[in-house]
Amino acid sequence: MIDALENPPDVRPRPARLWRPRRVLVTPAALMHAHGRAMAERAEAEGLPVEYLASNRLSAPKGDPRRAYAEAKATLAIVVAPPSKLKLQPIPPSADWRFDLAEGCPAHCQYCYLAGSLSGPPVTRAYANLDAILGNLGDYVGRGGVTSASVERAAEGTTFEASCYTDPLGIEHLTGSLSAAIQHFGAWDAAVQLRFTTKFAAVRPLLDLPHRGRTRIRFSVNAAPAARYEGGTAPLAERLSAMGAVAEAGYPVGLTIAPILPAEGWRAAYDALLTEAADALARVRAPDLTVELITHRFTPGSKEVLEGWYPGSDLPMREDERSRKFTKFGSVKYVLPAEIMREMRQYFYERIGVRLPFARILYWT
Repeated sequence: MIDALENPPDVRPRPARLWRPRRVLVTPAALMHAHGRAMAERAEAEGLPVEYLASNRLSAPKGDPRRAYAEAKATLAIVVAPPSKLKLQPIPPSADWRFDLAEGCPAHCQYCYLAGSLSGPPVTRAYANLDAILGNLGDYVGRGGVTSASVERAAEGTTFEASCYTDPLGIEHLTGSLSAAIQHFGAWDAAVQLRFTTKFAAVRPLLDLPHRGRTRIRFSVNAAPAARYEGGTAPLAERLSAMGAVAEAGYPVGLTIAPILPAEGWRAAYDALLTEAADALARVRAPDLTVELITHRFTPGSKEVLEGWYPGSDLPMREDERSRKFTKFGSVKYVLPAEIMREMRQYFYERIGVRLPFARILYWT
């Protein structure tokens, strides 16, 4: 680790490639909100085809499942979040509470866990009633069971996860919702933290925001052999460069290494990943870095959906090669065998201690 330069040159990441949906749908209810109108204006300014709907109902894409999937993935809908979105749910082990700025993601990850979580074609829905969503968070301060109740993580305050059902950075150029949330937390006079994970790199609009260190930006990364499973995302090098840039801008940062796969040569591949992450932070004095380690798992439902979305994928999802477990809701999931899990866990903890000795490992799951 080297000291930060007294007058370092501007090393902000180059403008990243941004998602351009083929359709932008705007509901009448969304136009009742200033943020909804602002998102529609952003889309028009980008030269995107904007359709103002006559009703608040979104019609499901028609045709065969593959065509419906492709059409949905190329669509942004500006809608109002339903009342259920204002009733927050705990999201262990990541954070105290989950709240949603949007639902859906423009990426094409062949292991996408949203496949088992969201119903219907995966249209990305951005929520227009942002004021209500952010204004609702205050009722949950101090009531969480993850960081609020943890001696080890109490310094994080009450934590709010914004990337459970979306990648907010991947759509930020069209929504502005993430910047608004970061500024909301920065101005909040309470022990709170905003958290989100991203596979994108367009962080330039975030660098000068008054975040006051109350937003932790985590970058979802994986070893090189897994890159082919992450279509439509920013290349790993760009993500790590973006991590370095936001760390230099004073943000706490994180690595979400997921989904961890025991592919051939996994030790060398993941060690190389950790080395690249260390290099990306080499200019930052005492970086505030956390690491979250998430192994690959799937459910029968998510496997069926993913195989429909990505026929021919060689993502390893054979039940006879996995251990069968049950979720807290009683449903079945398939995880890596216990022996492999122990071996990989030991390896990651050891190598992180070597490559990123300043990092805090939050959990292994």
